[in-house]
Amino acid sequence: MSKITLNLEDRILESLKLKATGTKQSISELVNDALKASLQEDLEDLKSWEERKGEDAYSYKNFLGLLKKEQVI
Repeated sequence: MSKITLNLEDRILESLKLKATGTKQSISELVNDALKASLQEDLEDLKSWEERKGEDAYSYKNFLGLLKKEQVI
C-alpha cells in the first residue's frame, strides 16, 4: 500500500476521526472504502452511458415538454 498526503477540510477530518473511532476502522480504511465506492459508481455510470449512447437525445426544454405532456409535472 502506498502512502500519500491529503489536504482535507477541517470538518471532513473531524468527521473521519469520529467515524473511525465509532466504527473501529482507520481513517485510511474509511478513505479507501469511500474512494472504491466512488470509482465503482463511475464505472457503473460509464457502463450505463455506453448502453444508452445510441438513444435519441432531448434538449432540456423538449424533455420538460414531454414530462408535462405525460403529466409527470
